[in-house]
Amino acid sequence: MSVASEYLQLQRESTEEMVRRHAPLVRRIAYHLMGRLPPSVDVDDLVQAGMIGLLEAARNYATDRMASFETYAGIRIRGAMLDELRKTDWTPRSVHRKLREVSEVVRQIENETGADATDAEVIRRLGIDAQEYHQILADAASARLLSLSAPEDDEDGAALDVADQEGLGPQDRFEQEGMRGALVEAIGGLPEREQLVMSLYYEQELNLKEIGAVLGVTESRVCQIHGQALIRLRARMTGWREQGTADKPRKLKSTG
Repeated sequence: MSVASEYLQLQRESTEEMVRRHAPLVRRIAYHLMGRLPPSVDVDDLVQAGMIGLLEAARNYATDRMASFETYAGIRIRGAMLDELRKTDWTPRSVHRKLREVSEVVRQIENETGADATDAEVIRRLGIDAQEYHQILADAASARLLSLSAPEDDEDGAALDVADQEGLGPQDRFEQEGMRGALVEAIGGLPEREQLVMSLYYEQELNLKEIGAVLGVTESRVCQIHGQALIRLRARMTGWREQGTADKPRKLKSTG
């Protein structure tokens, strides 16, 4: 079904009918997000916030949108859930601090060597053992507040958040597009396995267990790889933030 024909069908439905028909999408997105959140987060809170996002999507969907209603609604639903999570930050400040420290070490190593920072190099530079490092990676994968685009001292925002463009001014929209372009390039420069995990998780929407089955590794190892990718991206996006939207993150020679 084309976007135009779908829109005509949606026009014939009431907002209430549209919400009812797409309600399963809300639960699917909620449970996907729960895959990287601690047990203390209540999935019902996410579903409730997501239903509000779906309702807003049903009210605001317009003919000039180049995406299907499901795609548009998915963005609004995720945005509503992330907004709800931001209101109830569960991540300890110590986690934010450790993630910033690791990100800075990764950035330093990659600037010095021109290659991907390895686990061994990061562990040695931080002066910690492998167990503590792997815990930091797990925290990075689950900490929804690991922002790739916010300043280093900003503890707000969400990892790989897809911002809704509505309400942004021309300058904000330009900067948002610049950040997205830089992020896409940074993801393209990740080690192959980290790129694959990011694609399977964010594009194919597989959970950690399913990704582990694809890669032939444990769920905990997938969590570590995911965390490595997020920390590496934050480290590389630091250069973009410092240089402004005109510059792009430097590509590095991949070692993994």
